Amino acid sequence: MGKGQDLYNKAKTFIPGGTQLLSKRPEMFLPDYWPAYYDKAEGCYVWDLDGNKYLDMSYMGIGACVLGYANPEINGAAIDATNRGNMCTLNAPEEVELAELMCKLHPWAQMVRYTRSGGEAMSVAIRIARASSGKDKILFCGYHGWHDWYLSANLAADKALDGHLLPGLDPAGVPRDLKDSAIPFNYNNTEEFLGLAEKYKGQIGVVVMESIRDARPNPEFIAAIHKVTKEKGIVFVVDEITAGWRLNAGGAHLVLGIEPDIAVFGKAISNGFPMGVIIGKREIMQAAQETFISSTYWTDRIGPTTALATIKYFIKNKVHEHLIQVGEQVQKGWNELAQKHGFKIHVGGLAPLSHFAFEYEKPLVLKTLFTQRMLESGFLATTAFYASYAHKPELVQLYLKACDQTFLFIAEALEKGEPEKFLKGPVCHSDFKRLT
Repeated sequence: MGKGQDLYNKAKTFIPGGTQLLSKRPEMFLPDYWPAYYDKAEGCYVWDLDGNKYLDMSYMGIGACVLGYANPEINGAAIDATNRGNMCTLNAPEEVELAELMCKLHPWAQMVRYTRSGGEAMSVAIRIARASSGKDKILFCGYHGWHDWYLSANLAADKALDGHLLPGLDPAGVPRDLKDSAIPFNYNNTEEFLGLAEKYKGQIGVVVMESIRDARPNPEFIAAIHKVTKEKGIVFVVDEITAGWRLNAGGAHLVLGIEPDIAVFGKAISNGFPMGVIIGKREIMQAAQETFISSTYWTDRIGPTTALATIKYFIKNKVHEHLIQVGEQVQKGWNELAQKHGFKIHVGGLAPLSHFAFEYEKPLVLKTLFTQRMLESGFLATTAFYASYAHKPELVQLYLKACDQTFLFIAEALEKGEPEKFLKGPVCHSDFKRLT
């Protein structure tokens, strides 16, 4: 239980839900026992409020810290920007340098806008795309944040059925007039996409999708999206907030044969400092002049400064190659250990964004048990692993050694029956559904 859980219980009396991000709620990991708060984070190590030190083999700041926590070069850039003044009546020149670099890395794009988070960057992209196309209806695939345009897809004809399409994403408070303004389709389902394109012919202004999540895109699926969007004058938006900077220096769409009109970045682009970037074709992005998109803190200096430092570090050190290598090492280890201990898991995801699932009747019980045993061994761990540059092979070996012992314990618990009796607290909550 410890100081972290005590503080979390206090937080819930002041903060609805206890945290600002669903993915950081302790209930998503190990209810009543997850440390909840950190005192210090460095490299891939985390110290909690009780002084316990853990090796983070889970989400690394929910995918934001691709270089590791408190990277000296990126922190140094942030400190320098702070010392020279983070906010001013005038604009930070780093905005222009970052725009030029992003367009150099993505030659199809000519213009850039900024925010300071991924969700709002997606909303800006949607606003620009709608303004450019002159049409409101959106076809989307994947997870794209918390804003009304997206959660409107979870509004049902019967209010009692709200939230059934994307379980875990409650649309309470989203205006019901937005119902049917955003229509989902599943990744790599070409027939479904073409059917929706025909059903809503003449109404669609935007198609939005994550570049990649679990599986690579089928060529015919991408070809169909390219054909429909180009022929019908629909703006094609690619969400790179999670996938960007994992497979290459820039957006994953560059290596997947995807040709968007707009691409959106966040998370890893600035290694833990708030930043969101929207890039696009000039004729599309100019529509931002025809609608009001403006915010004071989108002009701070630290955001573009740390993004520049992160991108340059990424290119210099070929960080994506390390992320892929480490992710493959983890995936291979999971598979071998499961086979060794004779139980069933499914391993999936891109190597740098790996995950596994227990293929049993009560998977959340086993997921909670895994997290509990790994925490006792000094690891922040769940059934997902987001690779960072700070994860060196020798640290992965330490992690897999602990996984070996934990998998053995779970195998024995399964053999004895009722593995939930080995839990110290409640079962973890399930994640929200994605269409990828």
